[in-house]
Amino acid sequence: LAALAEREEMVRNGKLTTIIFLRDRNAKGQEVSGYIDFAHRLKAENLEPCFDGKRKLLPKPADLSFYNWETQTSTSNHTPNFQVISDNESGLLFKNKR
Repeated sequence: LAALAEREEMVRNGKLTTIIFLRDRNAKGQEVSGYIDFAHRLKAENLEPCFDGKRKLLPKPADLSFYNWETQTSTSNHTPNFQVISDNESGLLFKNKR
């Protein structure tokens, strides 16, 4: 989280884009993983509780990609910064739109 806090200003100003990969357990104890467009998440919600250690930063179904290992639910979404390319033989790709 310290590294994300250091990047926050440049990401908010549009000088830097950052994709975060996380794999953790949600409140139900289910293992979830996903890729998060940091700039998009900063605009969509207040992340201060995450930086203050009051709440976990977890992937959500609305992020670039999301997978729940227990329910086998998978989603992928474009954001204003990235296009998700999921049908590539190399695997999941993220194309920067800028």
